[in-house]
Amino acid sequence: MARNIEIKARARQFDQLLARAAELSPEAPLIFRQQDFFYDVPRGRLKLRQFDDGTPAELIFYQRDDRDGPKASYYTRSPVTNPEAMHSLLATALTTRGIVTKERHVYVVGRTRIHLDRVDGLGDFIELEVLLAQDDDEEGGEVEAHAMFAKLGVPESDLVAVAYVDLLNADSEPLQAA
Repeated sequence: MARNIEIKARARQFDQLLARAAELSPEAPLIFRQQDFFYDVPRGRLKLRQFDDGTPAELIFYQRDDRDGPKASYYTRSPVTNPEAMHSLLATALTTRGIVTKERHVYVVGRTRIHLDRVDGLGDFIELEVLLAQDDDEEGGEVEAHAMFAKLGVPESDLVAVAYVDLLNADSEPLQAA
């Protein structure tokens, strides 16, 4: 399985973060809308990702801890040639856990991908993925993620522990009567 170090936070100063990421990245960002269909599985997370710009869809399985700060994510990706049929199959076999739609701005700085996301129904977020080679240690990736958040001016108080689908599902759960 491939792996990276991920860290996510609320992006309270979205436009400032866009400007800071642009200063750090040697290339213009990729900007696109994507939709992730999440399915209930016994462990980890499984999602079908579709893009609006013609990029081929992909099925992604990943496992990572739900905690604030940088954490290792182990993942496998597979291209999907017929996303509608794949969603139909997965939705029939598994429960659809939720759908996340977002506009994503992707900046690349070295081995770090900076994602500035506008998530429908949730708001603005920043997420880093520090790509790790097979021999790279996770601690070095965690240090790099913290350093990048510091350069971007992202405060620790804005860290988010869980996936967007979990935040959406938490927002949509009815309140329990006391």
